Amino acid sequence: MFRQLSLLVLIFVFHPAYSKSLMILGDSLSAGYQMSIEDAWPTLLPEQLNDKGHSLNVINASISGDTTGNGLARLPNLLTQHNPNYVMIELGANDGLRGFPPALIENNLTQMIALIRESGATPLLMQIHVLPNYGKRYTEAFSSIYPSVSSAQQTPLLPFFLEGVITTPGWMMDDGLHPKPDAQPWIANFVAEQLINHL
Repeated sequence: MFRQLSLLVLIFVFHPAYSKSLMILGDSLSAGYQMSIEDAWPTLLPEQLNDKGHSLNVINASISGDTTGNGLARLPNLLTQHNPNYVMIELGANDGLRGFPPALIENNLTQMIALIRESGATPLLMQIHVLPNYGKRYTEAFSSIYPSVSSAQQTPLLPFFLEGVITTPGWMMDDGLHPKPDAQPWIANFVAEQLINHL
């Protein structure tokens, strides 16, 4: 009897099925661009969440350079492989830098949300903004994609963490696009504060 109880305790403590998980589907902003993956904010996120009373495994499925189309193509296999409880979509910056049509981006995001829901997971969408390389009209049209998709799909919209990084001296790399390792703990805390409202 004691051996059976001991085995049950080990299963509950160590079996990953009893921990909820969040998969981050992102680009270089989440992939730890030009830094150790241990320093990237998704790696730091579980500790920040734990400090706020939430235990969550984090799966970082981000790849530098990915577009919403790349994310959509990879998503089915990722959902099958990891079976997450939540999926945060942090994609679109590379679409914007390449001037992809807003309608295409919106369609890709909508399809990803549908696939996430079909898998039984909860989708979360992060707002993305881009530099005004293609003029004010495109920049505004791009930014409006996210609240539009969020409203239409009844999906939580998380604010863009980069806005708080850009305004802090010394936190951006020389390319003006990516946050430095120094900014990663702040980003992890910022994302954790946004996430706990939706867990």
